[in-house]
Amino acid sequence: MSLTKDLTLLSDRINALSESQTLAMSKKCRELAAKGIDVINLSIGEPDFQTPQYIKDAAKKAIDDGFTFYTPVSGTADLKQAIAEKLKKDNQIEWKAENIVVSTGAKQSLANALMCLVNPGDEVIIFSPYWVSYSEMVKLAEGEAVLLDGAFENEFKVTAEQLENAITSKTKVIMYSSPSNPTGSVFTEKELREIAAVIAKHDNIFVIADEIYEYINFDTNYFSIGALPSIKDRVITINGFSKGFAMTGWRVGFMAAAKWIADACDKLQGQITSGTCSIAQKAATAALKGDMTPTREMAEAYLRRRDLVLGLMKEIPGFKTFVPKGAFYIFPDISYYFGKSDGQTTIGNAEDLCMYLLNKASVSLVTGEAFGAPNCIRLSFAASDENLTKAMKQIKEAVALLK
Repeated sequence: MSLTKDLTLLSDRINALSESQTLAMSKKCRELAAKGIDVINLSIGEPDFQTPQYIKDAAKKAIDDGFTFYTPVSGTADLKQAIAEKLKKDNQIEWKAENIVVSTGAKQSLANALMCLVNPGDEVIIFSPYWVSYSEMVKLAEGEAVLLDGAFENEFKVTAEQLENAITSKTKVIMYSSPSNPTGSVFTEKELREIAAVIAKHDNIFVIADEIYEYINFDTNYFSIGALPSIKDRVITINGFSKGFAMTGWRVGFMAAAKWIADACDKLQGQITSGTCSIAQKAATAALKGDMTPTREMAEAYLRRRDLVLGLMKEIPGFKTFVPKGAFYIFPDISYYFGKSDGQTTIGNAEDLCMYLLNKASVSLVTGEAFGAPNCIRLSFAASDENLTKAMKQIKEAVALLK
């Protein structure tokens, strides 16, 4: 056997790791597109908007000014100060620049935090449904992922009572996103205060709060758990620029935490990537200091698209959902179709339905199993009104053939 194909020569660490199903579905889309098949891709969590011009201009100026050298591992002083000011103004989280670590995307910030806090055998409670990479990051940190399922009737949100019952002597970290990927649900201040009251009883439990979709928040007042004094020193707030500023390719994220945690993440990052792109950091600084109108306009467009898709989804039998309060996803329960067939394909699970819709309707979605909810599928409405309308029409026609 060729050494390049012998998986036994790879580390157990990498062999235990699962491929991201969102990225896998996007790969299948590209393969079909290469064959000339027009696929509407609603599987990936990426804004379809351009980065605002003022942010691009700041990056161009940085290049012209020769800002092309290494930066400090934890980020430039001006970006970290801008983040600290943003956290105080928007989130009522008071940390200094020394409490901030800028990374190559929020994904790296999440991984840094887990690697710095979790020892082999430590339990990480993940509110489920959850973003696909959470459990795999816990694996890399040699921890044990404990999935805590939120009820559909509660918009998939885990309650404080559920959390209290799930905590054990091995619990080290609690991890969640709000607004949520994949459900679009948003924790209220009351819900987070109740959760914080449970955590406050346990001195050695930390919270990783993923707030990457903060600015895509439709009809609730956004609240950060890190603002609560009772557990502030044990909350690691994660955020970034990909979603709210349409800066996915720029790869800039950050974490804010107690200084000893920030220092640990700085130390780890210094041995893996060092500081993120100097040009991207200048762009991110401009994003925080500039006019937020483009961000608000994007959020308004997502709200319109959400309502468009929900309206069209009502015409499709068996798609059970609720109204998401944030992010740009709809996460319907589609178990109604399990066991149904068009005479050629029988739908046994959500993955079967996703593949059926990819082949029959030319629409790419992601199975909810990837997010811990096997009865669901995830649909991203970060796409044009025209494509969303077309996609829903094609989905409706395809599932009508399932009897």
